[in-house]
Amino acid sequence: MVCRKGWDVTMSEVQAVMVFGAGISGRGAAMELAALGKQVFLYDDTPRNLDFEFIELLVQNGGGFVFGRGEFLLDRIQQIILSPAIPMDTPLVKKAQEKGIEVIAEIELAFRNYAGHMVAITGTNGKTTTTTLVGEMLKTLPVKTAVGGNIGRALSAEIKDLDKDSWVAAEVSSYQLEGIQSFRPQIAAVLNLTPDHLTRHKTMEEYGRCKQNIFINQQDQDVTILNYDDPEVRTWGGKSRGQLCYFSRNTVLPQGVYMKDGSFILQWGNTKAEICHKDELQIFGAHNEENVLAAIACGFFAGVGPEQMRQVLLDFKGVAHRIEYVTTIDGVSYYNDSKATNTDAVIKALNAFSQGHVILLAGGEDKMTPLAEMMQIVREKADLLILLGASQQRFHEAAKAAGIENILLAGSFREAVEMAHARAKAPQVVLLSPACASFDMFRNMAERGNYFKELVKGFAK
Repeated sequence: MVCRKGWDVTMSEVQAVMVFGAGISGRGAAMELAALGKQVFLYDDTPRNLDFEFIELLVQNGGGFVFGRGEFLLDRIQQIILSPAIPMDTPLVKKAQEKGIEVIAEIELAFRNYAGHMVAITGTNGKTTTTTLVGEMLKTLPVKTAVGGNIGRALSAEIKDLDKDSWVAAEVSSYQLEGIQSFRPQIAAVLNLTPDHLTRHKTMEEYGRCKQNIFINQQDQDVTILNYDDPEVRTWGGKSRGQLCYFSRNTVLPQGVYMKDGSFILQWGNTKAEICHKDELQIFGAHNEENVLAAIACGFFAGVGPEQMRQVLLDFKGVAHRIEYVTTIDGVSYYNDSKATNTDAVIKALNAFSQGHVILLAGGEDKMTPLAEMMQIVREKADLLILLGASQQRFHEAAKAAGIENILLAGSFREAVEMAHARAKAPQVVLLSPACASFDMFRNMAERGNYFKELVKGFAK
């Protein structure tokens, strides 16, 4: 949902703030607000181990860290900044809204404090790769640049040293877009929309509405970039007031960014340029081709030249935990795709291996998304499916229903990796692509991916 416009409060009017959620975004926002002299109460449902100097900064301004029940703070604050993990329908948030307290997302806070230019990127999959690519392209401009948002540090922390001429590439999730008001990037890109986060958004319609918030405030001079090949996203063009630019792998567009005979083509106005060929890239797969197309469109409207974009693309080796090559042992290559936390990401990963012969490790904290389509691809591409984690039973039932016969159930993550290693023979590949969140076994997907790499490299010794 987008909060009511009448609740738009300037930072000069706000003296006391609650930052709800003490994760990366929350801590970053709290630190920046405290540095501005605001009274900041960092609140979380559970205790956290926080840096003493950070707590001291909050206390100096009359704030601090609070955990447990935070209702008493509602009489002291004028504003709540939400970390992405905190839904808008949380009881404490609803009570705050009933009292007339403004509730905004951390990216809204960052936007209000930023005078420069922004490229914002969302989608179910591909956000991190695309945002990273765009960030590298922006670095070729003669201005200050930064990358932030869902990709790492809080956006409000990344923009603090940037001026009005600067550019920032921001990865934004549906969680972050729930709580925007005036958030308005000059360039907004939507990569795709497939089932994910339904335990929070409940329906695909609501999930889509949150994604559309990325361009909801754009004006005529802004640019909306959409995936022409995504049947749902393509229809969103009529909902944006910005200039509309499509990208496509499958269709030669009269204007936009598209592929032709394996080459990435930019065509807009009087500009037509062949940026590079897919065979020149160090990343592979149809999903990465889409990411490259979107990045080219973003880079072009930010003022990056074709030759600069080409060099960035040729140098790019991919991002950690997204079909990340680990090593090859006895002719078997191992890939870490821990970032694949939904079924569509797994489908894209499997399709990237055109020859098949995949030993797939899947499972974790279940997002309860439909599994039938993914399991059909698993049946086509995988020689062996190894299941683990809290989702194991549901995934096992779905796999059997899809006609998959070669299935193993692992009692632990280590056992799953050991099973794969013991059975893998060239030309097979071992792929960790869970289709699940990591929180049943790990603090985050990065920890899961790093543990996989550690175990695999141990086999090579």
